[in-house]
Amino acid sequence: MCAPAPTIDKVRQLKHEALSMVDDRDPPERPRVEPEIIPPERAHRQSDWRRSPWSDGGFGSTRATHRVYVTRLGPFGIALLLLAAAAIVVIVMITALGLVLIWIPVVAAVVIAGALVRLLRGSGAR
Repeated sequence: MCAPAPTIDKVRQLKHEALSMVDDRDPPERPRVEPEIIPPERAHRQSDWRRSPWSDGGFGSTRATHRVYVTRLGPFGIALLLLAAAAIVVIVMITALGLVLIWIPVVAAVVIAGALVRLLRGSGAR
């Protein structure tokens, strides 16, 4: 009651299938939606039922499909991203330091003015 031994052709076929599955690491992805085919005579004419009610023909009047390409970041992209983040941090720190340096003379002037007012009031009341 054993299963019959596979033939040489069957072994070759199984081996070929196994090797082809190993080589095919990233199979192509099937489209999720079937593309819409617009006949040439209707390409520049838009139907009223397709137009959105809030479009006024201004900035958003172009009716084109735009693709967004997303890719993995390589070492150069990561370096640029870190450089941009460092630049933002430096700008924020320079702004904070500038605010502190502007407030130092303002606080000093208020303290000196308060001390002068106290001296002048203290000596006038005696």
